This record gives sequence, C-alpha cells and structure tokens, in this order.
Amino acid sequence: MKKRVLIYILSVFSLGCVSCGDFLDEYSQNQRYAETAQDLDELLRGECFMAFQSSYSSNTQETMSYSSGLTMNYPWLHVMDDDAEEFVSGGLTYTANYPRNVLGSFYHWGADPFLTLENAQYKDNDWEKFYKHIGVLNSIIYMADDFRSKEEDIELLNRVEGEARFLRAGYYFLLVNIYGMPYCKATASKDAGVPLKVTEHIEDKYFNRSSVEAVYLQIVADLQRAAVCLKGIPPSSTLRVGATAANALLSRVYLYMENYEACIAAANEAMAGTYSVMDLNNWTSGQNVVSWTSPETIFTQGGNSVILTFLSYSSGWSGSTPISQALSFQASEDLLQCYAAGDLRRTAFFKSSLHAAIPDKYKTWIDYSDTDEVGMDFLIRLPEVILNKAEALAMLNRDGEAKTELEKLLSKRFAVAPSVTETGEALIDFIRDERRRELCFEGHRWFDLRRYAVNSIRPLPENFRIRHQNNDYEANSMTWYENGYYELNAYTQDHAAWIVPIPNYAIEFNRGELQNEIRPNRELIRN
Repeated sequence: MKKRVLIYILSVFSLGCVSCGDFLDEYSQNQRYAETAQDLDELLRGECFMAFQSSYSSNTQETMSYSSGLTMNYPWLHVMDDDAEEFVSGGLTYTANYPRNVLGSFYHWGADPFLTLENAQYKDNDWEKFYKHIGVLNSIIYMADDFRSKEEDIELLNRVEGEARFLRAGYYFLLVNIYGMPYCKATASKDAGVPLKVTEHIEDKYFNRSSVEAVYLQIVADLQRAAVCLKGIPPSSTLRVGATAANALLSRVYLYMENYEACIAAANEAMAGTYSVMDLNNWTSGQNVVSWTSPETIFTQGGNSVILTFLSYSSGWSGSTPISQALSFQASEDLLQCYAAGDLRRTAFFKSSLHAAIPDKYKTWIDYSDTDEVGMDFLIRLPEVILNKAEALAMLNRDGEAKTELEKLLSKRFAVAPSVTETGEALIDFIRDERRRELCFEGHRWFDLRRYAVNSIRPLPENFRIRHQNNDYEANSMTWYENGYYELNAYTQDHAAWIVPIPNYAIEFNRGELQNEIRPNRELIRN
C-alpha cells in the first residue's frame, strides 16, 4: 500500500497567518493526500502560484477597497520610490477607496503605513499569503524527495520540485526585501531578515527573524536546485517555470549579494535560452510591450496592481478633467526626465496627455477585452538579465564588456542607439539609470534603491533624498494646491522607514519573538 502524505494547506499558522480556531476550521476542509507526482503538480498549480486578480473591468470605476485588506499584491511597492507622484483633480466625487487615501501613508513613509490618510486601519494580507504559499511548497518539496524511489514519471517529478523550489525562493526574496533589511555584505550575517521555515512539518514554536544572510543562502540553494531539476524541461508557457527563469532570478539574487562573478555566470545561462529583446523600432501604438506572449517575458504570475494604483486612462478623457481615476498616482516628472531624446520607451512605456503620464507598458488601457495582460507582481524579463550582467561587469571594472551588454538592449530601444562613453563610477550610475528607465513599474525601483544604499563599491550619497509633494483641496474653488512635502532621508539616517513593518497579527501571535524597529513619525514640510 502506498504511503499517503497529508498536506496541511495552512501549515505555517505559527507565523501568524491565522488564528488557532481558523486553522482548525481550515484543516477540516483543506486536507489532501498526495500519492503521485501528478497529485503534487495539481497541488502546485492550485495552491502555490500567485492568484490573478482582475485589475480592470469595462465601464466601472475600480476602487481600492481596504475593508478586509487589499486583494491585490503589494500595490504600495510602487508609491514609495521616486518614480511616482500624486495626481489629484477637482470635480470628481471623492471616495475613501481612491489610491491616494489607501496608499497615502506608504507614499509619506508614515509610522504605520497600513493606516489610511483618513486613519482607518487595514490588514497586511501579503505576509499571510506569502507564508501560506511557502507552507504548501515545503510539503511538496519534501514529498517530491520521498516519491523519487517509486515515482515512474521522474521528469514530471523534477519539474514539480524545480517549480516548487523556484517559487519558494521567489517568495522569500520578496519577503526579505519588503520586511527585512537590505543585503549588506559586511553585516548580512547579523542584520534582521524574516522568519525562515523550510521544513514540511508543523512546528509548535514561536518564530523570530532569521538573518538576511541565512534567508539569501536558502534562496540561492533553492534556485540552484531548481535550475538542475528543470534543465531540459521547457515550460509550457511563461506562466510556468523553466531553468531559464531559475537562472534569471539567480542572477538577480547574486547581484543583490554583490557576488558579481556568480551573477554573470547565472545571467549567461539565462541568456542562452530562446528569449529575445523586443525591437521598439517595430512597435506600433496600442501594442503591448510587456505581456505573457512577448519574446522578452521569461516568467510571469499574479495580477497587475499598477493599473489600479496609477491614474487610469479611458476613451472619455478628452476634456479638462479626466473621467477615470483621480486622487491617484502618476509617473513622476523625475522619472520622465530620465529618458533622452530619441528613447522609444518614452512613448511605448507611457501614455501621455495634457494631464499626466500614465504607466502603459502592460496592456492597451482602453481595450477591456485584452487577454494578454501580464502579471507584473512577479515578472522576469530578458532585459533585466542583460542589465544584471552589465552591472556586475561594471562593478568588476570590466567596462568594455558591460558596454557590449548595454548595446544589446539600447540597439532595440533607440532608432539610433547612443554611444555609451561612461567609465568607472559614471558607468555604474548610467546602468542604474538604465534599470530605472527599462524596469520602471515592475517592482524593481524600491528594492534597487535599498541595495544601492548599502552597496560596498558605489553606495548612494549621504545627501540622497526622496521628496513627495503633498496636496490639499480647496472646496470653494474645487481645486487642489500644493501645501508642502514629505521627505525620506538616506538609508543610513532613516533606515526604519526603508523597511515595511511585519504585521501586528504576526507580532502578537509569536509573543514578542518577532520585532519591528519603530518607524518615526514623518512631519509635513511646508513649502
């Protein structure tokens, strides 16, 4: 008789995902027995990938309801950096579910970012979702090893284990970069990361923070194993994982760790695949640049919170006031000024009007029937891999090789690609700016700024600041006006504000074993 293994869907309850009562309820409804690799594959597809949340629908004003926590994945990630700024407009009925209110405390780097501007508290659902996925993945990885002596379809088992390890690595990467300190080579072994649990069994204990180094080493180990398991097994689509995706993510992780030689090696493995950079010289208006069918897209999952977070375009936007989302966010002027004359991305990545510039990389905003909307919550594209390698080469003073990599990208982003003449630190800065231009609104900028802040070779200067303008409403004239700004100081001076606090429900459940550094209150600076 085959061994039956019980899977606990909510096996990480001790991290604070659910209450004891909730866990018992879920246990009775969500237990499953896995006996074959096919069973594991079904569980993987059903429980371990990020859910796709429809982000836009025809003829409706989408809102950002926070009553039970946001359903979309971490939309606030896009408003803390210098690529976003407020868009406000009079003449529209205000609702508390507009992004400006819901995400305002993140935009202002407030002491409690999950407190709306109207002082309503909402739940951080992302922590819970990450650890629920990881709990199931732990069981799948354990069972994949247990099944090897009796499973006939070894290729399927390898694919399941490879995808499971990739996903676990990816979720821990997001967790540690959201809730933990950035990876600093000198202090990573002591810096606070996130709780690390990779065993399949339920542990009756309270969890504390593992070090940043420990979390990263686990990520690397999982991705290395994933690349081995998935070698020679092509993914069925960009919604499934292959060896190229594992190596691409590994190049990102090594870059963050300042392991530049390893980053280059992983990038080379990823670039040996069948993917190619889309030539924007052949782009036509309305065409998706980033999609799950693009030759650049290596892997994608989740929804697209950008569409809900930023000002939405509609066919009715022709007057002095947009009829779609106001009290929202738009691409910052600082970002737009980064694009040189002749850079085709300025037109292809944004939809401009008299009112604002809207991130428009992902889909045709007025085409509600578009079925090629990419999941940007977890997105890997070939241009990122190229830039990972270029930055690693520049950090090793291999400037000529770095420029060669840059040319692979720039030749597809300009009608006549400019010559890269920078060297040394100036070249590093150019590559960082290129990452900002190419990867904007894909969840990279905030993480990049964090790692730049602690980089051992080219750290951000001590005078680095991010300034976010604040606006007030004058009811009589029905107009908005600037009344000051909030400022985020350099990481060395303001580092608690560069880390999202672990949610209170996890803190309370773990009886104080988990701790957050106190985020300072942020005062409005008057103009």
